[in-house]
Amino acid sequence: MGRARQRRKLRILRDDHIGDLLGAIFFDVAPGHDQAILERVGEYLGSRVRIVMAELTADAAEIEIEVQALDEEASRLAAAADNLRFKGARRGAYALYREALELDPLNRAATYGLGVLLAEREDFEAALRMFKLARETGGDDAELLLAMGRACARTERVASAIAYLERAFELEPGNFAVRRALTDLGRRPKAPARIAPTEKPPNPGKDAPANKRN
Repeated sequence: MGRARQRRKLRILRDDHIGDLLGAIFFDVAPGHDQAILERVGEYLGSRVRIVMAELTADAAEIEIEVQALDEEASRLAAAADNLRFKGARRGAYALYREALELDPLNRAATYGLGVLLAEREDFEAALRMFKLARETGGDDAELLLAMGRACARTERVASAIAYLERAFELEPGNFAVRRALTDLGRRPKAPARIAPTEKPPNPGKDAPANKRN
């Protein structure tokens, strides 16, 4: 079965790439630098991805890409890898995640799962690269941001760790692991603001003032 050519949208955040080669594109927003920016993004995403359009601001790059992928097969492999990882069969899970990424280089489940395994091996730099790709292809969720925060904390990027964890707390203020990770970094999670209850409409038969008699 041949690989299907698909179009997808990615969102690359400047704060995820502070200090690395890709992060430099956010300082080259001036006219005339478009080709250099596209080349840098292309190097980051790899030769199997073709950039169709890129819109750059000071904080993020909105990228439309074309990729040849077998996404359903890759997702099935990633799900099987998840199952092995949960059972503790890390070596088998690692191989399946890699196989999934051969079929779809931007499969969100495979990039996240592989990042988790790399973090467990204490290869935090490689884990962060996978987590960033997962975020760029699939957006935010608390578990991903928690993983990114923990990896940053282990590589002494405390400010980034706190930023990821606070974003995770915004998404899931009841997540105990997120709250604990913030506390371990000396930050007290702030409770979300309570929404004031709306006033009840008056009950015409009870709350309305009595009519005066003449």
